[in-house]
Amino acid sequence: MAGYAAMARLLDARRVRATLVSLRTSPTQLPNHETDPALVDRLDRPFDTVDDVYERLRDLETRLRAAGDRRAVFLTIYTRMTGAVRAAIADGRFVDPPWMRRYTVTFADYYRRAFLAFERGAHDAVPVPWRVAFGTAVAGDALVAQDAFLGINAHINYDLALTLRDLGIDPHRARKRADHRRIDAVLAGLVDAQQEALVDLYAPGLSTVDATLGRFDEALSLVSMTEGRSWAWRTAVALTDVGWTPARAAVRWLHRTTATGGAHVVRSPPIDPTVMAALRRAERERPSLDDALDILADRLDAR
Repeated sequence: MAGYAAMARLLDARRVRATLVSLRTSPTQLPNHETDPALVDRLDRPFDTVDDVYERLRDLETRLRAAGDRRAVFLTIYTRMTGAVRAAIADGRFVDPPWMRRYTVTFADYYRRAFLAFERGAHDAVPVPWRVAFGTAVAGDALVAQDAFLGINAHINYDLALTLRDLGIDPHRARKRADHRRIDAVLAGLVDAQQEALVDLYAPGLSTVDATLGRFDEALSLVSMTEGRSWAWRTAVALTDVGWTPARAAVRWLHRTTATGGAHVVRSPPIDPTVMAALRRAERERPSLDDALDILADRLDAR
């Protein structure tokens, strides 16, 4: 019964709405992208330790950023998260360090396999949430915030539940869940640093948004990650405890289509194109607060 209760908790209205959006959306058209043999070579073998994950992700981020490849945006966030988790393991902040090491390596390997398949042009082997994230980043026409959230959506809302399923949440489920939740505190300590990194490396205008909104945008990013991590645990519980084959298939379908729906919502939000263009300028040009207010006033006068 516990498994069926977990599955029922997955069926909240927000997840169902995202699923329906994904079903109404046409398949993603991927931009032309030339394979980089150097990237393929560096990702061809699985990760084997937490240190290996951190060093190779950092190398990949550096290479992508030097090439002007917007896939670096999510890696800027993910590399720093991995470094913080690595430090937390070394500091003894987890009850089960061996499980957390396997957790970190297995999680990163989902990203590695998706990136490698995309880079090789094997798009059918790339999960759709990652196909949307990588395709958008390579096209380079979205907001930096969109590139960041598309990566977060694919890795947390899609990869993490499968990571937990592969690792196994038993025995000592309560202990493993507590360690899983301790990562939320690690992420909370990174919010300001992540914002500063995105401003410095990709979008200087984000500093204006940050000054205007205070900590609202940072809180929003943290909530999206912690809610996604909670959703991933509930999905793993359902996949572990539900034995009836049709019910397991339903959980897998909901998991896949929810992450896909989330990707399409982030990629094509219901925002007026003129406003999106203004946001792009705001990211890149450090507009003043007066400029931002003028844009808003013009939009209101046009109604």
